[in-house]
Amino acid sequence: MRTGSGAPATNERTLEQALGLQVRAIRRELDLTVSDLASAAGISVGMLSKIENGLISPSLGTLQAISSVLNVPISSLFSGFEEKRDCSFVPAGQGVHIERRGTKVGHQYELLGHALGGEVAVEPYLITLSEEAVPYTGFRHAGVEFIHMLSGEVNYRHGDRTYHLRPGDSLMFDSAATHGPEELLVRPMTYLSIIIYPRDPL
Repeated sequence: MRTGSGAPATNERTLEQALGLQVRAIRRELDLTVSDLASAAGISVGMLSKIENGLISPSLGTLQAISSVLNVPISSLFSGFEEKRDCSFVPAGQGVHIERRGTKVGHQYELLGHALGGEVAVEPYLITLSEEAVPYTGFRHAGVEFIHMLSGEVNYRHGDRTYHLRPGDSLMFDSAATHGPEELLVRPMTYLSIIIYPRDPL
Protein backbone atom coordinates (compact mmCIF):
# COMPACT_ATOMS: atom_id res chain seq x y z
CA MET A 1 0.00 0.00 0.00
CA ARG A 2 1.36 3.43 -0.93
CA THR A 3 0.79 6.55 1.13
CA GLY A 4 0.91 10.17 0.02
CA SER A 5 4.70 10.06 0.44
CA GLY A 6 6.98 10.47 -2.55
CA ALA A 7 9.32 7.79 -1.15
CA PRO A 8 9.91 4.89 -3.56
CA ALA A 9 8.30 1.57 -2.75
CA THR A 10 10.50 -1.13 -1.24
CA ASN A 11 11.12 -4.25 -3.25
CA GLU A 12 10.17 -7.40 -1.41
CA ARG A 13 13.13 -9.81 -1.37
CA THR A 14 12.34 -13.36 -2.48
CA LEU A 15 13.58 -16.40 -0.59
CA GLU A 16 15.97 -17.17 -3.45
CA GLN A 17 17.41 -13.65 -3.40
CA ALA A 18 17.87 -13.67 0.38
CA LEU A 19 19.52 -17.10 0.21
CA GLY A 20 21.85 -15.99 -2.59
CA LEU A 21 22.93 -12.84 -0.76
CA GLN A 22 23.67 -14.84 2.39
CA VAL A 23 25.74 -17.44 0.52
CA ARG A 24 27.73 -14.70 -1.21
CA ALA A 25 28.29 -12.77 2.05
CA ILE A 26 29.59 -15.83 3.91
CA ARG A 27 31.75 -16.87 0.94
CA ARG A 28 33.37 -13.45 0.85
CA GLU A 29 33.92 -13.45 4.60
CA LEU A 30 35.88 -16.68 4.15
CA ASP A 31 37.80 -15.15 1.23
CA LEU A 32 36.63 -17.86 -1.16
CA THR A 33 36.13 -17.31 -4.88
CA VAL A 34 33.03 -18.56 -6.69
CA SER A 35 35.24 -21.20 -8.27
CA ASP A 36 36.63 -22.29 -4.87
CA LEU A 37 33.19 -22.78 -3.33
CA ALA A 38 31.67 -24.41 -6.42
CA SER A 39 34.52 -26.91 -6.71
CA ALA A 40 34.47 -27.83 -3.02
CA ALA A 41 30.67 -28.23 -3.03
CA GLY A 42 30.70 -30.33 -6.20
CA ILE A 43 28.58 -27.96 -8.30
CA SER A 44 29.31 -25.90 -11.40
CA VAL A 45 30.44 -22.29 -11.26
CA GLY A 46 27.40 -21.38 -13.35
CA MET A 47 24.99 -22.95 -10.87
CA LEU A 48 26.63 -21.22 -7.89
CA SER A 49 26.48 -17.92 -9.74
CA LYS A 50 22.74 -18.42 -10.35
CA ILE A 51 22.24 -19.32 -6.67
CA GLU A 52 24.06 -16.20 -5.48
CA ASN A 53 22.03 -14.03 -7.84
CA GLY A 54 18.73 -15.53 -6.63
CA LEU A 55 17.87 -16.95 -10.05
CA ILE A 56 17.20 -20.57 -9.05
CA SER A 57 15.91 -22.60 -6.12
CA PRO A 58 18.68 -25.04 -5.23
CA SER A 59 17.93 -28.52 -3.90
CA LEU A 60 18.41 -29.37 -0.24
CA GLY A 61 21.34 -31.57 -1.23
CA THR A 62 23.05 -28.63 -2.94
CA LEU A 63 22.38 -26.36 0.05
CA GLN A 64 23.77 -29.03 2.39
CA ALA A 65 26.94 -29.24 0.31
CA ILE A 66 27.34 -25.44 0.27
CA SER A 67 26.71 -25.06 4.00
CA SER A 68 29.19 -27.86 4.73
CA VAL A 69 31.93 -26.10 2.77
CA LEU A 70 31.09 -22.77 4.42
CA ASN A 71 31.06 -24.53 7.81
CA VAL A 72 27.70 -23.04 8.83
CA PRO A 73 24.32 -24.64 9.69
CA ILE A 74 22.07 -24.89 6.67
CA SER A 75 19.46 -22.81 8.56
CA SER A 76 21.86 -19.86 8.66
CA LEU A 77 21.61 -19.58 4.87
CA PHE A 78 17.98 -18.51 5.30
CA SER A 79 18.55 -15.99 8.10
CA GLY A 80 18.47 -13.02 5.71
CA PHE A 81 14.90 -13.80 4.62
CA GLU A 82 13.34 -13.08 8.00
CA GLU A 83 14.79 -9.58 8.04
CA LYS A 84 14.13 -7.27 10.96
CA ARG A 85 12.73 -3.80 10.35
CA ASP A 86 13.92 -1.12 12.73
CA CYS A 87 11.33 0.35 15.09
CA SER A 88 11.68 2.59 18.14
CA PHE A 89 8.85 3.13 20.66
CA VAL A 90 9.18 5.76 23.38
CA PRO A 91 6.27 6.13 25.84
CA ALA A 92 5.18 9.66 26.73
CA GLY A 93 7.69 11.41 28.97
CA GLN A 94 10.26 8.62 28.74
CA GLY A 95 12.61 10.01 26.10
CA VAL A 96 16.29 10.51 26.90
CA HIS A 97 16.62 13.95 28.54
CA ILE A 98 19.54 16.26 27.80
CA GLU A 99 19.94 19.75 29.25
CA ARG A 100 22.29 22.14 27.48
CA ARG A 101 24.71 24.12 29.61
CA GLY A 102 26.60 27.39 29.19
CA THR A 103 25.42 29.47 26.24
CA LYS A 104 22.43 27.17 25.81
CA VAL A 105 21.21 27.22 29.41
CA GLY A 106 17.54 26.35 29.81
CA HIS A 107 17.38 24.37 26.55
CA GLN A 108 16.03 20.91 27.38
CA TYR A 109 16.14 18.15 24.79
CA GLU A 110 14.11 14.93 24.95
CA LEU A 111 15.17 12.35 22.36
CA LEU A 112 11.95 10.70 21.17
CA GLY A 113 13.42 7.79 19.21
CA HIS A 114 16.44 6.41 17.46
CA ALA A 115 17.28 4.33 14.42
CA LEU A 116 19.62 1.38 14.90
CA GLY A 117 20.86 1.15 11.34
CA GLY A 118 20.43 2.25 7.76
CA GLU A 119 22.12 4.82 5.58
CA VAL A 120 20.26 7.79 7.07
CA ALA A 121 20.27 8.88 10.73
CA VAL A 122 17.10 10.48 12.13
CA GLU A 123 17.06 12.26 15.50
CA PRO A 124 13.62 13.44 16.70
CA TYR A 125 13.71 15.79 19.71
CA LEU A 126 11.08 17.49 21.82
CA ILE A 127 12.78 20.77 22.77
CA THR A 128 11.62 22.86 25.73
CA LEU A 129 12.96 26.36 26.38
CA SER A 130 12.27 27.32 29.99
CA GLU A 131 11.67 30.77 31.48
CA GLU A 132 15.42 30.94 32.17
CA ALA A 133 16.43 29.98 28.62
CA VAL A 134 18.68 32.28 26.64
CA PRO A 135 18.82 32.73 22.85
CA TYR A 136 21.43 30.79 20.91
CA THR A 137 21.89 30.99 17.13
CA GLY A 138 25.19 29.12 16.81
CA PHE A 139 23.88 25.64 15.99
CA ARG A 140 25.43 24.19 12.85
CA HIS A 141 25.63 20.57 11.69
CA ALA A 142 25.24 18.33 8.67
CA GLY A 143 21.88 17.38 7.20
CA VAL A 144 18.38 18.78 7.19
CA GLU A 145 16.31 19.91 10.18
CA PHE A 146 12.54 20.15 10.49
CA ILE A 147 10.96 22.22 13.28
CA HIS A 148 7.28 22.24 14.25
CA MET A 149 6.20 24.76 16.90
CA LEU A 150 3.97 23.36 19.65
CA SER A 151 3.71 26.18 22.22
CA GLY A 152 5.15 29.63 22.87
CA GLU A 153 6.61 31.96 20.25
CA VAL A 154 10.11 32.47 18.93
CA ASN A 155 12.01 34.37 16.28
CA TYR A 156 14.13 31.61 14.80
CA ARG A 157 17.21 32.50 12.76
CA HIS A 158 18.50 30.49 9.82
CA GLY A 159 21.48 31.96 8.02
CA ASP A 160 20.71 35.64 7.38
CA ARG A 161 16.92 35.33 7.78
CA THR A 162 14.64 35.24 10.82
CA TYR A 163 11.25 33.50 11.02
CA HIS A 164 8.51 34.23 13.56
CA LEU A 165 7.21 30.86 14.69
CA ARG A 166 3.90 30.41 16.49
CA PRO A 167 2.11 27.17 17.50
CA GLY A 168 1.36 25.16 14.36
CA ASP A 169 4.12 26.78 12.27
CA SER A 170 6.82 24.64 10.66
CA LEU A 171 10.29 25.33 9.31
CA MET A 172 12.56 22.99 7.35
CA PHE A 173 16.09 24.00 6.42
CA ASP A 174 19.64 23.05 5.50
CA SER A 175 21.25 22.76 8.93
CA ALA A 176 24.78 23.39 7.62
CA ALA A 177 23.93 27.11 7.95
CA THR A 178 24.06 28.61 11.45
CA HIS A 179 20.65 28.55 13.10
CA GLY A 180 18.82 28.70 16.41
CA PRO A 181 16.30 30.68 18.51
CA GLU A 182 17.20 34.37 18.26
CA GLU A 183 14.38 35.98 20.30
CA LEU A 184 12.34 34.07 22.86
CA LEU A 185 9.04 35.92 22.62
CA VAL A 186 6.70 33.74 24.71
CA ARG A 187 8.26 31.38 27.26
CA PRO A 188 8.23 28.56 28.12
CA MET A 189 8.06 27.16 24.60
CA THR A 190 8.17 23.69 23.07
CA TYR A 191 8.85 22.54 19.56
CA LEU A 192 9.53 19.32 17.73
CA SER A 193 12.92 19.18 16.02
CA ILE A 194 13.77 16.34 13.61
CA ILE A 195 17.36 16.20 12.35
CA ILE A 196 18.16 14.00 9.35
CA TYR A 197 21.66 13.36 8.05
CA PRO A 198 23.62 10.67 6.18
CA ARG A 199 25.19 8.13 8.49
CA ASP A 200 28.96 7.71 8.21
CA PRO A 201 29.82 4.38 6.57
CA LEU A 202 31.49 1.95 8.97
